[in-house]
Amino acid sequence: MKQKHVRDLMIPLADYTTVHEDATLKQAVESLRHSHQKYSTLHYKHRAVLVLDQRGKVVGKLSMHDVLVALEPAYRQMGDMKAVQRAGLSADFIRSMQESFAMWQHPMDDICEKAAAQMVRDVMYTPTAAEHVEADATLDEAVHQLVLGSHQSLLVTDQGEITGVIRLVDVFQAVSDAIAACGETAKDL
Repeated sequence: MKQKHVRDLMIPLADYTTVHEDATLKQAVESLRHSHQKYSTLHYKHRAVLVLDQRGKVVGKLSMHDVLVALEPAYRQMGDMKAVQRAGLSADFIRSMQESFAMWQHPMDDICEKAAAQMVRDVMYTPTAAEHVEADATLDEAVHQLVLGSHQSLLVTDQGEITGVIRLVDVFQAVSDAIAACGETAKDL
């Protein structure tokens, strides 16, 4: 089987949904919705937008998760959300936190104002160096990075410039296609 590289599976930056860091959360959500309509034939739609600075360089990502967190300010009071996620909290404990912090009590009442008042640069996520992968890296390397980092996507770089995105869903599709190509030999054993 021919070795696949990140370049073979990535979505080029020009084909990925982007917003400027000075955009509002509302504008970012509208951009993501527009990409879902534009690419309605794709099996897997974009789950984030890339955030660009004044020079057009990628400086962050804004995921669906980030949008929901931004709409409820009490999440910021909880501290390190990643640590909370890894703690394996019970459903009862999560409900008690929601009640204690008065989270999502009436979120839809003023959602338009919340989304229009927040700037993307204030709620975006800045990817770490561990979330970058070289375009010439092998699929094996990308799988390793995605799994160990529990990432949904990686920024693809070529000579230090971000040129695209490789998503977990696309890597999984390539892996599942390879498994399907194995045929029925396992059943014959």
